[in-house]
Amino acid sequence: MDTDSAAKGAANTASTSSSSLGAAVSSSMERTNSQSSTHKPSHIAAHRQSFVENQRHPPPSPRDRRHPSFTQQALLDLMNHPPSNRHPDPRFAGRDWQNITVGELAVPEDVRWAELDVSVQDATMLLLKQNPTNVVLVRETSSSKAAVSTFDYSDLNAYLLVVVGLAKPDEEHVGLYADISKKAQSQEAIPLGEIQLLSRKEELVLLPADATLDKAMEAFGSGIHRALIANQAGEVIGVLSQLRLVEFFWNEAVNFPAIERLYGSVLRDLQIGTHQIIAINLDRPLTDALLLMHNEGLTSVAVVDQGLNVVGNISTADVKHLTNAASLPLLNSSCMNFISVILSERGMEHGRDSFPVFHVNPYSTLGHTVAKLVATRSHRMWVVESASPSPSAPATPLLQPSHPAGVASPPPTSSVIIPPPANTQAPPSPLPNQTFTTSVIPSGLPGARLSGRLTGVVSMTDILNLFAKSSGLRPSDPSEQRARRRRSSSSSVRPSLDSARASVDFRR
Repeated sequence: MDTDSAAKGAANTASTSSSSLGAAVSSSMERTNSQSSTHKPSHIAAHRQSFVENQRHPPPSPRDRRHPSFTQQALLDLMNHPPSNRHPDPRFAGRDWQNITVGELAVPEDVRWAELDVSVQDATMLLLKQNPTNVVLVRETSSSKAAVSTFDYSDLNAYLLVVVGLAKPDEEHVGLYADISKKAQSQEAIPLGEIQLLSRKEELVLLPADATLDKAMEAFGSGIHRALIANQAGEVIGVLSQLRLVEFFWNEAVNFPAIERLYGSVLRDLQIGTHQIIAINLDRPLTDALLLMHNEGLTSVAVVDQGLNVVGNISTADVKHLTNAASLPLLNSSCMNFISVILSERGMEHGRDSFPVFHVNPYSTLGHTVAKLVATRSHRMWVVESASPSPSAPATPLLQPSHPAGVASPPPTSSVIIPPPANTQAPPSPLPNQTFTTSVIPSGLPGARLSGRLTGVVSMTDILNLFAKSSGLRPSDPSEQRARRRRSSSSSVRPSLDSARASVDFRR
């Protein structure tokens, strides 16, 4: 489906500034360790065990505490029947969803604030720390409850690209980028107010708490990703996102029969999603993926092999794995290697092996697709069909059911665009002695043979647009929002994409 400021790096490279993100995390961990050590009871005498004593009772391996890896059948069951964990709220039983107010979905505790003069490092810590909305609201003063901007993972990605010298500013902002890069090299604190122009943002959408969900549904179905909920005094009391709204309709489907009926339909019958997709090849540098998402206004991109089989997914939220000095060499590694790092870290966090489950097929039901989006907190699912032969991996088995009897499969109309390599040099590594030399092949990843050839994408915008239209609402064309974001972003790879497609644009 849904980035700590860096530690000290080499002072003579632009990459050192991003290292300050990790410093915040490292220092925080050091403070926590020092505090815990100072609270030891004074009557306990320290005893340093000898090597022999350690060998008598060796500590258990961390892997001993991890659950066994999924079997092939267990993984197939997960892919075909993602967990729903639905818990309907009795407050909404028997009600027309169009009369429910957005204020009833507001969670004030989820709102995270930062002032314009707060450093990017501190704002990043707020973004990372148990933040279900994946956004920090930016205000002018600490006493204000009115947002003037936002800071999210797309902004963090834009900032990282500037400090490592990969972003290509337009003529108007050359001075701004140079100033931020200079401050980053000298490890100065950079306030949020100075980086507001690095990432082109959507307009702030403010909904009064007494606005009904049909207004939110029309906005999100038109391509808006996030709206702020405000009380009568204009103070922000919650953040409503596409994910939160999709999750709400998934949990409360039993209360809304018109929506629940849609969940049983298959994607191909609903004609939902798009068949024009931008992807990136698995052996391309990670920096190309980060630039592609930034320049094209994407929050995630599919990673494919030479046969266009989906082998993984990289999102702007994954930038959090790049915010300390030790991980910066990953920028020079391949997208495939980065995916293996992401899956490994997720496995350690959750206590079991992690699998790339960001895809569905044309015969998946809408309910299956939404269940996956909610379970993975993703914003889109890649649609795959039968696998293509690829020199980098064996053919992928089909996951979808066979075609219904007597129904022929329509000819494929998908168009997958693989942008040419970005004309940028790889960023200098602040830690030249630390490199990632492990070669990762798609077939070596858990679950790598369970995908298929990329043929389309289904986004939350598509789903909410479907909900809106099926309920008699009239959302505007999402392509208008996507075109607005596209016009406001500068890109060094844009000309090549424009020449490859006239109206291909699936950003949402």
